[in-house]
Amino acid sequence: MSRVLVMGGSSGIGLETVKALLDRDHDVIAFSRTAKNLRLDHPRLIRISGDATVTAEVRNAVHDADVVIQALGVPVGLKLLTGPIDLFSSATRTLIPIMEEMDIKRLISVTGFGAGNSNEAINCIQRIPFNFIFGHAYRDKSAQETLIKESTLNWTIVRPGVLTNQSLGRSYNVRLKRSEWRNGIISRAAVADYIAAAIDDDATIGEEPVLAS
Repeated sequence: MSRVLVMGGSSGIGLETVKALLDRDHDVIAFSRTAKNLRLDHPRLIRISGDATVTAEVRNAVHDADVVIQALGVPVGLKLLTGPIDLFSSATRTLIPIMEEMDIKRLISVTGFGAGNSNEAINCIQRIPFNFIFGHAYRDKSAQETLIKESTLNWTIVRPGVLTNQSLGRSYNVRLKRSEWRNGIISRAAVADYIAAAIDDDATIGEEPVLAS
């Protein structure tokens, strides 16, 4: 089993990924600013509090990992609408050189439907409200994706649709072809399930699937 670092591991998709990885017998490092407050006890879980944009703190978390998962959350509140938002690109600029220096190759990064070239798949009805609400965040996520693709890492970019807190339950769709990309609902647990499976699936390297129901 791998030792997996989950950046953003104390909430949202990150927390669900921590749970999914522990269920698959991986050793897990949960890294976030509030990791020490994580209400989850497990003998294979390590909590590290830190800032994903601070080199020394990221280096401390990365050095013992085999795989890194980026699951950073979108800022909430007025900043989401007004910007500026640079968390995703800044964290990625910090992370990639450290991983390359330490020869840690596997990176799975969660962005979202609407980031990068998937923005072209947003339909006309959704485009205006999407860009108004999420424009700042998703422009930065697009910059994040570019940095990842230009790296030497074995990357997978995961683009979930509209997120819910439902349990894993029903099946979900993994859409790899651009012609199939469209928005939809998916639970955070389902995204975590895909990520946990992708760790050991080399066929996902270099892929940028859209996940939705």
